[in-house]
Amino acid sequence: MRKTLLLITALFFILSAQAQNEQDSAWLRDNYIKKEIMIPMRDGVKLFTALYIPKDATEKHPFLMSRTPYSCSPYGEDKFNRGLWLRQFRYYARENYIVVFQDVRGRWASEGTFVDVRPFNPNKKTPQDIDEASDTYDTIDWLIKNINNNNGNVGVMGISYPGFYSTMAALSGHPALKAVSPQAPVTDWFMGDDFHHNGAFFVMDGWSFYSSGFGYPRPTPTKVGPRQAIRIPENDNYESYLRVGALKNFMKLTGDSLLFWKDLYTHPNYDDWWKARNVRNFTNNVPTGTATMVVGGLFDAEDCFGAWRTYEAIEKKAKNTNRIVMGPWYHGQWASPDGTHMGNVRFESNTSIWYQNNIEIPFFNYYLKGKGDISKLAEATIFFSGANEWKQFETWPPADKKDERIYLQADGKLGWDKPAAKTSFTEYISDPAHPVPYTEDIHFTRTRDYMTDDQRFASRRTDVLTFQTEVLNNDLTLGGTVVADLLTSISTTDADFVVKVIDVFPDDFKYTGNDANQSRDAGGPHPMGGYQMLVRGEIMRGRFRKSFSIPEAFKPNKIEPVKFELPDVAHTFKKGHRLMIQIQSSWFPLADRNPQKFVNIYECNDSDFQKATIRIYHDGTNSSNIVLPVLK
Repeated sequence: MRKTLLLITALFFILSAQAQNEQDSAWLRDNYIKKEIMIPMRDGVKLFTALYIPKDATEKHPFLMSRTPYSCSPYGEDKFNRGLWLRQFRYYARENYIVVFQDVRGRWASEGTFVDVRPFNPNKKTPQDIDEASDTYDTIDWLIKNINNNNGNVGVMGISYPGFYSTMAALSGHPALKAVSPQAPVTDWFMGDDFHHNGAFFVMDGWSFYSSGFGYPRPTPTKVGPRQAIRIPENDNYESYLRVGALKNFMKLTGDSLLFWKDLYTHPNYDDWWKARNVRNFTNNVPTGTATMVVGGLFDAEDCFGAWRTYEAIEKKAKNTNRIVMGPWYHGQWASPDGTHMGNVRFESNTSIWYQNNIEIPFFNYYLKGKGDISKLAEATIFFSGANEWKQFETWPPADKKDERIYLQADGKLGWDKPAAKTSFTEYISDPAHPVPYTEDIHFTRTRDYMTDDQRFASRRTDVLTFQTEVLNNDLTLGGTVVADLLTSISTTDADFVVKVIDVFPDDFKYTGNDANQSRDAGGPHPMGGYQMLVRGEIMRGRFRKSFSIPEAFKPNKIEPVKFELPDVAHTFKKGHRLMIQIQSSWFPLADRNPQKFVNIYECNDSDFQKATIRIYHDGTNSSNIVLPVLK
């Protein structure tokens, strides 16, 4: 009987949701018209653009645009984008915005040639000198001059790759562009977004993205997606990627068909090719009259780095009004209807709905419609996990942030006092044939929840070092960039270093109230007593410890510093919890395996992979430590 009641209840909610969606869709058709236009650029190339225009003629309307390489489908003026009633764009439809979606140059129905993360050209002199900023400028100019009943104000927003195009829009300098929100923006694909972290190749994301269709050439405009795909068995991604082996074996699978995949292999170091694709180098071109609001997720597996660092670059180099919002989200979760949890970790409120109504809509309404008051919208609005609360700051990192070193100690201890021992180290053997997995579970593809996953599985491995504090007597709040400052020796000539900052929950911890009844996305509740929550993890390719442009081999068994940044954290370790640091030398198949031999990793053979003995020192002379951004 109970099962029957549950089924009836579930069916009621499904039918209600469908009816509501149909009503919203009907409302949109009653209040909007759709136009599809090929807008000409300065060099004659035309870009496919879908416009959703309010029928209301009682006022003039602003534009809100998103430029994308992923298609502005559905195509056809009788077919409406479901995002206008199911996701955050529904707010803008209610506000009578002219909503614009555009296929970027060389993608889908637009003309021209596509270039991944096309470099910004600050010295455009002829109509043939184009970039994504000029395409945005030309689009805005056409819209303002040709679409009736507009108020002359334009905003741009986008998530992930469209976030990159949003940053490019901010560099366009068009006077009608009043507000831009790069959200989880692709920023630097070598240093920290998507496909590399500190030079380590994120092979699983790179392979799945380019081999599944995105990387295939599109000779002529099309409204049909690519059908080609290169597959490897994915019953268990750990075993599948291990079976393929060295990176050169992945290249054999693709051949010459994936241009950017070849580019990744051709540029193993941070050379001029990569620097031209680092948008942070050009943020001085953001004009004073364009307000920016960078948005991202604390637990974004793709572009966490990009959000923090894009905001930082605009703040340092531009003179405009600039803000940052970071919530406890996976990639794009802030645009979803559910921001209550991330994997097993709960946040005690619906953070995404709060953000949409209190931050994003007021931001665009103010700058594009002259509506409302955003004087209380802070420079930095940051959610602190652990404490589960929003905080506002006049600067980021906060002015009262103090960098404090916490030292690795003998016997797996972690403390604020510098160790005094004459010689002390902990060692492990890193074996590329048995790399440390990035998550405990078996998966077909990379998960998004690993960013807060329980790390107890890693603590049990002999090739993972674990250091932890005593039980905390007071809350410890971190807000800012974490720096790993390791003193290490290795028995070979190269190695990777993964550092993880972990919140260890009390053994008797349980969620209470509604949170206790929520099941994990994968099915079934997770035991939270003693949970080791990943707060932040990052990898460093050791060969780049002195320079990302000029790699250098290690001298076997010589003690050397390896120092690198982890993306910013905003987290409170509550009284009764512990702070843990884990160190390992593989994170597979999230990152490719280092053969632990100083060779070109993109060209090396399976026979080049070898074991290495890694020592992490914690004595009075060589005091490995983690620099923590402590908020008082």
